[in-house]
Amino acid sequence: MFPLTSEMLLRAYATGIFPMARHRRDAKLYWIDPDLRGILPLDEFHVSHSLWKRLRRGDFEVRCDTAFEGVIRGCAEPTADRPDTWINEEIVRLFVELHDLGLAHSVETWRHDRLVGGVYGLSLGAAFFGESMFSRTTDASKVALVHLVARLRRGGYCLLDTQFVTDHLQRFGAVEIPRQEYLRRLATAIERRATFRRELDVPLEMALGKR
Repeated sequence: MFPLTSEMLLRAYATGIFPMARHRRDAKLYWIDPDLRGILPLDEFHVSHSLWKRLRRGDFEVRCDTAFEGVIRGCAEPTADRPDTWINEEIVRLFVELHDLGLAHSVETWRHDRLVGGVYGLSLGAAFFGESMFSRTTDASKVALVHLVARLRRGGYCLLDTQFVTDHLQRFGAVEIPRQEYLRRLATAIERRATFRRELDVPLEMALGKR
């Protein structure tokens, strides 16, 4: 059996499928192609009043692509609410390779120079595949997600794939769409060009379309 390569992984994402392990110690990967696909519409992204207050207070320092492997390993670690994850060492290896190629990115939240949360994903054309996020302190992953969306909007992205919809993501406006509708949007997005912006060139509110 041939090992999975980053090039094979890119082709899979471009056709609408993605890999997961059954648990983080499982050496095998399984291809997932759900009937309903989770997306987070970038022009309908919702930020609660309480989260806006925290963002304006500047409780976290936000960085991009400075601790990519730290973010993905943070997403893989068990928590009280999530005793196991689907991110195994093979996924870590592949996504670190994609990061080295400039195709996978992380948005990180830091506090007192300590990584406390983040989100990572894969960029193809104007599509961004949000893989997972983690938090070691209250709202750290939420702040990272808000900053990710701001950068995607400013960079010209038109699709943020969340794979599935959780209660957590629903609060931000995530919805499910049928597979065929997702594939149509994916094909359009991949043909477009977008730029992942590590730094915002406008205030956060403006990047998110807020006045």
